[in-house]
Amino acid sequence: MITLLLGFAAVNTGNNLLFLVVAGLLAFMSVTGLAGMYNIKHLVPDLHPPDEMYAGMPAPFRLSVKNGKRYLPSFLIQLECHAGTTLVFPVVTRNSVGYSTVLLSFPRRGRVPLGRITISSPYPVGFFTRYWSFEISDSALVFPCPISTDLHGNGDDSPVSGTGIRPERGLSGELERIYPYSGSEPLRMIHWKHSARSHDLLVKGFGKSVVAPLVIDPTVLAGEGVEEQLSRAAWLVRCWTRERPVGLLLGNRVYPPGIGKQHSLLLLKELALYGSD
Repeated sequence: MITLLLGFAAVNTGNNLLFLVVAGLLAFMSVTGLAGMYNIKHLVPDLHPPDEMYAGMPAPFRLSVKNGKRYLPSFLIQLECHAGTTLVFPVVTRNSVGYSTVLLSFPRRGRVPLGRITISSPYPVGFFTRYWSFEISDSALVFPCPISTDLHGNGDDSPVSGTGIRPERGLSGELERIYPYSGSEPLRMIHWKHSARSHDLLVKGFGKSVVAPLVIDPTVLAGEGVEEQLSRAAWLVRCWTRERPVGLLLGNRVYPPGIGKQHSLLLLKELALYGSD
């Protein structure tokens, strides 16, 4: 606006000094405009979801921006993603990737698109803000929001976890005794401290633990509607897969009991996608 007013004044008065001022301002605007535009060129953002995220609960996403320029860094880079969440990278050096963490939440379970990321910057002088928008083609899998429940009606609902000790020897139970090495035991069972004090090798004897499997059927869980039943099933999966084998019954599909994080993610994925196919 100031440049426009000065231009009218220079035309009306014929003042050469005003013409020089207007020319300088226009040149300054052109140079800063080109610098600002090049500042956000060759920047590629990306959004990386976590392994686990639940409906209605904030989850840490890894937000990255790659500067593909060979010689120049980028300054004051602002990234805006889902629901107006904004992060600022003061500097992204040349041929490098900047990382940060942003908390995002989604209201419903299932596979949801990650949407659009907008890159903007007021560089170099803050007169104008230039921006580019990028569509993220990937999606995120949102698990049902876990709701606390009990094990009533789902297999062994003992207060501990259905754990007992068999009299047979095993490798996963409690330490029961120490006895002489017979030659058939694995070397990792040798009790080296006790063996050092004795003339013979001694090995550790364990009982065999027994953990009753838990098969979850969401239809028999308490809840007002399918979504709440799925949420209660998700809570059971999270709670028990590290302690006992957990399986899942969804309609006509049966997922055999298993343990560990990968098995837990598999069951949670099936709960998240239930009814969407």
